[in-house]
Amino acid sequence: MAGEPLVLVVEDEPAQREVLAYNIRAEGYEVVTAEAGDEALVLVRETPPDVIILDWMLPNVSGIEVCRQLKMSGETARIPVIMLSARSEETDKIRGLETGADDYIVKPYSIAELLARLRTQLRRIRPAAVGERLEFEDIVVDLAEHRVYRDGISLSLGPTEFRLLTAFMERPGRVWSREQLLDRVWGRDIYVDSRTVDVHVGRLRKALRAADAGDPIRTVRGAGYALG
Repeated sequence: MAGEPLVLVVEDEPAQREVLAYNIRAEGYEVVTAEAGDEALVLVRETPPDVIILDWMLPNVSGIEVCRQLKMSGETARIPVIMLSARSEETDKIRGLETGADDYIVKPYSIAELLARLRTQLRRIRPAAVGERLEFEDIVVDLAEHRVYRDGISLSLGPTEFRLLTAFMERPGRVWSREQLLDRVWGRDIYVDSRTVDVHVGRLRKALRAADAGDPIRTVRGAGYALG
């Protein structure tokens, strides 16, 4: 489904990599995998994931170095990193977290625990991915009931406009390029002309103004669109 969270699994042990990918896909998320640190860095820059599950011990470039490089770059610093490691000493965990990892799980671990930690990170950066209610000023998106309200008035939105608004509501103030919106709303495997984004943003604006309120969507010339 378009807009599902994308998780990058970086693990050099093939069986463990496949187990992780299988279980994460079973949760309804998209998964891409890498078996080496340098490969992971390339993938992140080509298609930034929502969360990275990163093994410490990797060939070519270690997980610690991958994490350090990602957290030093403004383009990737906000991507949550869950580090996996057989290193159970407190000093190792501290090193991992100080390098920038958002969470640290010691091997062996249970898949259920890892998935719970993954959901925690997604709840922080993409609340819509775990069925949360989204609010911005006088706009409320009820994801469970698939309804939108503005100033207490129920609004009628098409499915594409609903997904667009959800993306905007997850990150108020963020400027989304047309290409980023195409990936998030329509999906990476579907070809849609970027001008289609303008059409649906226009429809969303019209729907939001139906409550006799102002236009909350800002056009950023040469960059894209933002909420607020």
